[in-house]
Amino acid sequence: MIETLLQAYGETDYLVCLNAATWACIRIDQTLPESLQLEVGTRSWGFITAWNPHSKASASADNHAAQRALLVALQALPESVIFSAIGIGNSGWYEPSLFVIGPDQSTLDALAHRYQQNAYVYGQGSEIAHLCVLSP
Repeated sequence: MIETLLQAYGETDYLVCLNAATWACIRIDQTLPESLQLEVGTRSWGFITAWNPHSKASASADNHAAQRALLVALQALPESVIFSAIGIGNSGWYEPSLFVIGPDQSTLDALAHRYQQNAYVYGQGSEIAHLCVLSP
């Protein structure tokens, strides 16, 4: 994967909407914010999107359809808790996303592959957030 793309992922703010007035910011290689630790407990979690497969701009209609399909897939997983989210890069780039509590890494890997993502953010409980880079 191109080094500049990895750098962009690392510099992104991964924002989770906890309610109409409260957002939590996840950063790669940092512990989960306290407000999210309360929601997550010891469970695994992921920050994932279906927008812009392979980090290439796609048509809005295609992105919306893929994101709806990802949401349905996540909702079908037992005991998943899902929050609206958005990733915002320092260059003005952004992607609507989903923060999900419950699925393990192999399940999220499979979903990220299905929606042709290069990477997603993953963690376990309050531990640090990891960028999970997928093989093509």
